Amino acid sequence: MAEEKTNDQIEDQKASAMQSLLQEEYLKSLDGIEDGQLVTGTVVQVNNEYVFVDVGYKSEGKISTGEFSEPPELGDKVSVLIVNKEGKGGQLIISKKMADGKKKTDELKEAAENRTPVDGKFVKVIKGGYEVDLGSDYFGFCPLSKADVNRVEDPETLIGIKDKFIIEKFHTNNKLKSVVSRRDYLEEQIKKNKDEFFSKVQIGDIVEGTVKSFTSFGAFIDLGGFDGLLHLNDMSWGHVTKPKDFVKRGQVVRLRLINIDPETKKINLSLKHMTEDPWTTFAGKFNVGDVVKAPITKITNFGVFIEIEPGIEGLAHISELSWTKRVNNPKELFNIGDVVEAKVLGYDLDKKRVSLGIKQLQENPWDTITDRYLVGMNLSKPVVKVTNSGAFINLEEGIDGFLHIDDISWTKKVKNMASFCKEGDIIDVQVVKVESDTRRIRLGVKQLEGNPWQTLRHDYPKFSIISGTVSNVTDFGVFVKVIGEIEGLINKFNLVGPDETYSDEVLKKYHVGDPITAVVLEVNPFQQKLSLSVKEMIKRSEQAEVAKYMENSGDDGDTATIGELLAMKNEDK
Repeated sequence: MAEEKTNDQIEDQKASAMQSLLQEEYLKSLDGIEDGQLVTGTVVQVNNEYVFVDVGYKSEGKISTGEFSEPPELGDKVSVLIVNKEGKGGQLIISKKMADGKKKTDELKEAAENRTPVDGKFVKVIKGGYEVDLGSDYFGFCPLSKADVNRVEDPETLIGIKDKFIIEKFHTNNKLKSVVSRRDYLEEQIKKNKDEFFSKVQIGDIVEGTVKSFTSFGAFIDLGGFDGLLHLNDMSWGHVTKPKDFVKRGQVVRLRLINIDPETKKINLSLKHMTEDPWTTFAGKFNVGDVVKAPITKITNFGVFIEIEPGIEGLAHISELSWTKRVNNPKELFNIGDVVEAKVLGYDLDKKRVSLGIKQLQENPWDTITDRYLVGMNLSKPVVKVTNSGAFINLEEGIDGFLHIDDISWTKKVKNMASFCKEGDIIDVQVVKVESDTRRIRLGVKQLEGNPWQTLRHDYPKFSIISGTVSNVTDFGVFVKVIGEIEGLINKFNLVGPDETYSDEVLKKYHVGDPITAVVLEVNPFQQKLSLSVKEMIKRSEQAEVAKYMENSGDDGDTATIGELLAMKNEDK
């Protein structure tokens, strides 16, 4: 007879049967899920090590807290992956990290197929480009040429930047074989922004952009990946020389759209049109002759610009700065920021120009120049500049007279002005001519002495006999130096007597230094010309002898020609 079971054994059997039943029911509840399946669960318990998630089906799994970036709260919905629905000891094994990875894989694969932009971050510079973090431990390779729409000069500048990327090639196994492009995304956005811009804006609209770069003719404004031009002339109603005086790189500016061309996609912007054109009211505020007091804003080698009022600058040309000072560069007289008084000389509203004068507010020393420097006045003044044709002599501050090389001597030909004087020399001069309208004063040195040409013409009228010395023999005649160091010319045909025939042998009879006597044919002080003749002297001498011969022979009743008398005279000889 079998031994009766004890109460404890009976209870154990009941418990084992109940556990088997529960296990069977639990396994039945998992029939609706499979390993590798993504399900959404609810957080039911959280401790320092695990997060317990109810995935339904009367099933619960635990996940290490390390799989969460932030601790979840009770009731939070969590997407998990069924790793093993019959894990060790029948415990359901789930993973949030693996669920995130699977979701990311599907997401990236679909994005690559559809060229949908995905989030990414430049994390590391590697050979040829960048390593880009796409999230959930996925990394892609972005070539340097695909990193931006503009050339990347310093690759390190993009590290840490988050943006959208287009996946060109996607690989699930080797993560760095996935190739991404930020440039493709940016180009799509630029095209979208540009199309939207051209479809919405009109001339006259105000747009906002960022100053991108500068050129010599203006600045380029980034309007959302595409540029508009802010030309130099559209920065201010006044004169503009440097774009950087009005806008700075990286500055966000509001500008008015003044021109747009949908075909060429050219956009012209204006800063000055954000304010009223001050030139429209200029004529009502200013008249020619008005005196303005304003600051100098720019200095050039041809003058200074003075800001009459905001947006309007007038030019005081270098010639209008001083009556007397020889201004080579306006910087010698003024600095930017100097407040000066100037007179309005004229304006052109069409060309938006105003001419100003500074010297007009000072006394013009040339107005009284003839009172201070009379023709014939003798002066001793310094040489300030020597040129090939003469020298400038300083008479007073800012006023020079000019000594021409021809006014040094009445008789001597000065070929090199530097041989007569040099800068700094104090020389005696005489005022020869004063022209206040042209601001010229002519000086002379030879005028300090009497004019020997005038003396010669007075003392030796035409046909007078004069003596001198041969100074030069040329093939066209002989030069003779006479009184007062004046040089005259005897033409070669005037070297022989009236009845002689000229030949080149005649010139050989004359030598430098030989004394010679001739008759004066012409004295012209203005042209400094003295013409002499030996022929005329012989002729007049013969005529005088004939007259004397006739006087001595008396009146015998016979008549004879002058030629016959000369023949008779020659026979007597």
